[in-house]
Amino acid sequence: MASISCYVERFIVQENYVRDFNSLSQKEILALAISLEEEDERIYSDFGESLRENFPGTAQVFEEMRQEEIEHRRKLIEIYKQKFGEHIPLVRRNDVRGFVQRKPIWLNTPLRLEQIRAQFGAMEAETRRFYQHAAQRAQDASIRLLLDDLAAAETYHVERAAELEKEELKPEVREEEDKAKRRLFVLQIVQPGLAGLMDGSVSTLAPVFAAAFATKNTWDAFAVGLAASLGAGISMGFAEALSDDGSLTGRGTPWLRGLICGAMTALGGIGHTLPYLIHNFNVATTVAIIVVLIELATITWVRHRFMDTPPFSAAVQVAFGGALVFATGILIGNS
Repeated sequence: MASISCYVERFIVQENYVRDFNSLSQKEILALAISLEEEDERIYSDFGESLRENFPGTAQVFEEMRQEEIEHRRKLIEIYKQKFGEHIPLVRRNDVRGFVQRKPIWLNTPLRLEQIRAQFGAMEAETRRFYQHAAQRAQDASIRLLLDDLAAAETYHVERAAELEKEELKPEVREEEDKAKRRLFVLQIVQPGLAGLMDGSVSTLAPVFAAAFATKNTWDAFAVGLAASLGAGISMGFAEALSDDGSLTGRGTPWLRGLICGAMTALGGIGHTLPYLIHNFNVATTVAIIVVLIELATITWVRHRFMDTPPFSAAVQVAFGGALVFATGILIGNS
């Protein structure tokens, strides 16, 4: 209750320090506009920098947009100094009620290309609405004209971004960016998922089938398989997450890789464990073997599709490894 009370009190205090947009003077509106343009310019700079290595064409698009935001801010500062003098008070978006609170880019990386483009559209729409409302409240004709022009410019920005993409992202550049996107997908999603699926599907064969053939009891085999699958999932998840932070390898955030790897490891083991919920031992074992074949076929397809492994070579490698572990479990279970 104390924590809830503190949260409510902090929220009330924050609300008391937030101004309503309609209470702002022309001077404060211009100061806010300058602050917004500076923030947007820095965000576009962050977008461009985060994309430069893998998507240089799209990074150049955001550099062009950054330059336009700099020009908007220059015009705002110029008219502010003409009307109100040299000192520009710091009025931020957080100080005015009604703005969407943005999560800082540096706390929200790495962003996918689609996320960046979606955030860009949302930013432009919000800034356009701000200039439209600000123009309606401006009494000075020159200020109102500038704000109307900036509102129109923000509307044009989305179309301009599309034009810049066509200019900068020529077919060969777009092809390179598509290849880079595929490489990142393989590094950040496919590789940890495949490692987990292989470990879960293959390494748990021995304990599951050893328990099954040693006890001839389907529930015992299920309990052993479930324990082995979950234990392997947790172990592989932590191992992947702690292997590197992704800053040098480009493999993405460690917690996401660990989650994918751990989940696929557990899934790979549970797949051929679930059939042992069937009470008939022979039927359960037959179904489990069929599931194992499906798992191995899936691993073979993924290796061929995303790792460019020849299909025959991938099939032989996966089948050989699976057969060795399966035989180990049978031999131990029948000993």
